[in-house]
Amino acid sequence: MGTGQKRNTPLVIGAHQALDKFKYEIANELNIDTSKIQGGYWGYMMTRDTGAIGGNMVRRMIEAAERSLAEQTVAD
Repeated sequence: MGTGQKRNTPLVIGAHQALDKFKYEIANELNIDTSKIQGGYWGYMMTRDTGAIGGNMVRRMIEAAERSLAEQTVAD
């Protein structure tokens, strides 16, 4: 495991726990076995699985942002 600079830190303080929970929820919805995860280390997972989880997380976050923008537009 690399010890370089970690760049994928949440922009909102305190969002780390929510994002971590979200990651596991998506994995469960996709029926991806998370039993290989040890101490938060996902390195033993298949790249295809972690990519699917990340892709679905992004898709859901974009959907939520679009919904929020649409609601703001209607409210104005």
